[in-house]
Amino acid sequence: MQAIEVNNLRKEFKVQKSRSGLKGAVRDLFNREYTQVRAVKDISFQIPKGEICGYIGENGAGKSTTIKMLTGILVPTAGEIRVNGYIPFQDREKFVKGIGVVFGQRSQLWWDIGVIESFQLLKKVYRVSEADFKQRLDELVERLQLSELLSRPVRKLSLGQRMRCELAASLLHNPQIVFLDEPTIGLDIVVKTEIREFLKQMNQRYETTILLTTHDLQDIEALCSRVIMLDDGRIIYDGGLEELKAKWGKGKEVILQFAEAVSLDRLQKLTEGLEVAWSVDNELTARVWIPQQKVNVSEVLSRVVGVMGIEDIKIVETNTDDIVREIYKSGSAEAKAMHALNEKAEQEEVKVHA
Repeated sequence: MQAIEVNNLRKEFKVQKSRSGLKGAVRDLFNREYTQVRAVKDISFQIPKGEICGYIGENGAGKSTTIKMLTGILVPTAGEIRVNGYIPFQDREKFVKGIGVVFGQRSQLWWDIGVIESFQLLKKVYRVSEADFKQRLDELVERLQLSELLSRPVRKLSLGQRMRCELAASLLHNPQIVFLDEPTIGLDIVVKTEIREFLKQMNQRYETTILLTTHDLQDIEALCSRVIMLDDGRIIYDGGLEELKAKWGKGKEVILQFAEAVSLDRLQKLTEGLEVAWSVDNELTARVWIPQQKVNVSEVLSRVVGVMGIEDIKIVETNTDDIVREIYKSGSAEAKAMHALNEKAEQEEVKVHA
């Protein structure tokens, strides 16, 4: 069963052009000019029930715009969306009962009242019965360690405490799908680890479908079985993390510690004919760069191990951060400009549909 179905989804914004100078400002009052910005460009994907999927991309790639369409905040320009069988922007009242949303930079809790009072208000919003609310609240308080926070006003919570309360607020009505937009932004490593463990346990226990957008790729590696990568409004990768590394990884670095002094010349002769690059750190330590899919690590090691005494071997693979950074290295300035236009247009459209 598919929890989320997206077919040829597109989102365009009309953004006003601003002329420079006083004359330009006056002209803008009477004769406005607009430009069309396409933030999401005919993307399609499906997410089955119970999957944790990472949705990544640079600023301006279209991540937040997609999430806002999936949660019914924005109306698509074209294409089809089904979330839990509903069209988000049409079936809002029925639709929202089955989803939970956490925006890392926005709060769904009331700032000046106690956390428990916010939870009570959300109980009424989602029409949760008293028995279900108590059972769910007790579980969330225990697992997220919220007992000492319930009576505090939200404004007196630290960022880590507030994010744990935000997670609880999004899960009080036991949604089938949870959308997490930068849920660990600005948090320390201890709180991040706690939140990741909680999300994994929740997914395993309730088969909750999770769509996670984040710039912290350690969140992706810790939680996601699949990743969808966006660039300039288009999907450029949809698959597993290991396949991502195989497709875009550059290779492995092997660090060897020898029992006796070694020279660069001798190592190069031992691996002659192989496309590898050696460097020597000191007389006992050397490292070799092995390009992806050109040479096997075992082939390099077999030539060296049989001839020289080795005390230690360390294999360093290209991590996901490095791979994604390399993919997005080009065009970052253009992406930031597009992000600014998208943000402006989204704010205007959200006001219209609010």
